Amino acid sequence: MNTERNREDALTLEILDVVQKQSDVSQRHLARHLGVALGLANSYLKRCVRKGLIKITEAPANRYLYYLTPQGFAEKSRLTAQYLSYSFSFYRQAGESCVRVFDSCRDRGWMRLLLCGVSDLAEIATLRAAERGVGIVGFYDPRSERKLYLDRPVWREFAKAGAYDACMVTDFLAPQMTYDHLAGLIEHERVLVPDVLGLAPRDSD
Repeated sequence: MNTERNREDALTLEILDVVQKQSDVSQRHLARHLGVALGLANSYLKRCVRKGLIKITEAPANRYLYYLTPQGFAEKSRLTAQYLSYSFSFYRQAGESCVRVFDSCRDRGWMRLLLCGVSDLAEIATLRAAERGVGIVGFYDPRSERKLYLDRPVWREFAKAGAYDACMVTDFLAPQMTYDHLAGLIEHERVLVPDVLGLAPRDSD
């Protein structure tokens, strides 16, 4: 499963959906809606413009209006159908993958997890954690503009995160980079990776 491509398609679909509903959307509002950094939102928006999916017109007061092109509407329809088909399979696989992590945590007595990466996987993990009696203390995501996600705090600085027993990678944009980053901060045995991400955690040194 190409999680990077799936993430890109999901972001593109969200951008097209937002632009269709609100032509005068600001890039800052778009970033907040997507839950990503402003620079990343700007990058994806420019990519949509280059692909001919969105056109830009100037408006008074140094503002811009965004519109879907016919190609943009067609791509939105294609991505919507693809996403619906993919979602059912992904949610099942991701849920089962998270449960395996949580069961392992319970065996080790790790009952408080910090999820690293605000994403659909983080949402699925939060829901399934409640079923297994594992607590989610919050989310660590240096790229996110959110303060709260699913009624839990989002920390942009790892050192400020609440008390936890282990970290679980839920980042879709750069999961390997997030894993390597976390493994350099804490015991890598306490950096957990759902197998749905397809990563290969490093061996002990």
